[in-house]
Amino acid sequence: MTDSRHRPWRGVLVATALPFTDDLAVDHDRYAEHCAWLVGNGCDGVVPNGSLGEYQVLTPDERARVVETAVAAVGGDRVMPGVAAYGSAEARRWAEQAREAGCGAVMLLPPNSYRADRRSVLAHYREVARAGLPVVAYNNPVDTKVDLVPELLAELHGEGLVHAVKEFSGDVRRAYRIAELAPQLDLLIGADDVLLELAVAGAKGWVAGFPNALPRACVELYRAAVAGDLTTALPLYRRLHPLLRWDSRTEFVQAIKVSMAVAGRYGGPCRPPRVPLTPEQEAAVRTATGKAVAEGAA
Repeated sequence: MTDSRHRPWRGVLVATALPFTDDLAVDHDRYAEHCAWLVGNGCDGVVPNGSLGEYQVLTPDERARVVETAVAAVGGDRVMPGVAAYGSAEARRWAEQAREAGCGAVMLLPPNSYRADRRSVLAHYREVARAGLPVVAYNNPVDTKVDLVPELLAELHGEGLVHAVKEFSGDVRRAYRIAELAPQLDLLIGADDVLLELAVAGAKGWVAGFPNALPRACVELYRAAVAGDLTTALPLYRRLHPLLRWDSRTEFVQAIKVSMAVAGRYGGPCRPPRVPLTPEQEAAVRTATGKAVAEGAA
């Protein structure tokens, strides 16, 4: 098991949006600045090459350089790259690249090229664990069609294959079942709009989307929630929830980039096949972000 003094997945780790130029090239200078800005505003680390980072549309060279850029900007112990891939050997190679870049842990989806069964899931995590870095499982049954149910997570943890789970099922009841079956497995909030519920249930971290736009307010919310300070957390959660719920929608990448722009950051375009928000969607995000900023969120 990982030394309890060194669990780099704990705290607020931002699934970083990736800035593209107008001609859709990766803007590595802007990305480095963004990672440093997030840590400077209270976030504990960054998660490059997650879904929010549009890793699926990056070339291998781009994907590797994104990790290297983040490490250079904030240090490897603050960087937990996503290493998802269709093939287990490829995912292991991405974990090896993260290790060589100096990262402290990696985040891994289950097999997602088809609806994998239990044996395939176990084999996938065994292969990636061979890279030697601690693995955080990412349960996103909405997109992958593979559900890391508490019983399966307990099995993965019992073999020493995963040390934490980013839980994105939306079912907050699972927190208690996971704690019963695998009490040493760290639960990480995986969807922004169930932050308070999972924090109260004992989450040890948050792999977060909206700190890309409003880091200080989101960090304040997380810290208050995990401390049980509902006097602070509940009103702030209510104010931010019109934005946080976008993290669970199909257009979450576009929405967070628009919110960043309203908050004074560079969001920039997305690579196809993602298309811009509809005018109605963009107006809703702009209104909610503007209201949050006017009320003191930042």
